[in-house]
Amino acid sequence: MTACTTCGACCACFRVDFSVHELDDFGGHVPSGLAVELNDTLARLRGTDHARPRCAALTGRVGEKVACGIYEWRPSPCREFEEGSEACDRARRQHGLPPLNA
Repeated sequence: MTACTTCGACCACFRVDFSVHELDDFGGHVPSGLAVELNDTLARLRGTDHARPRCAALTGRVGEKVACGIYEWRPSPCREFEEGSEACDRARRQHGLPPLNA
């Protein structure tokens, strides 16, 4: 089990924009119902543009136990996000969690 299954801070911290071509309506895998098309080229995961971001696909309680409802179909920014990275630590701090490599 990775720290990600107990954390979820990144899913409740950052805006997630990605190519519309990743949406299932355009031949990709990300469920279109969980995204908002911003323009002809970009989409955003629902919930990640709120004042207090939280991806609509995130279930559970941040810092305790979480899961991604679209893990197998998540967009490229989520796939590329690195556990233990500077961005990971920044997201964890925003939720009162210590860095992973402390």
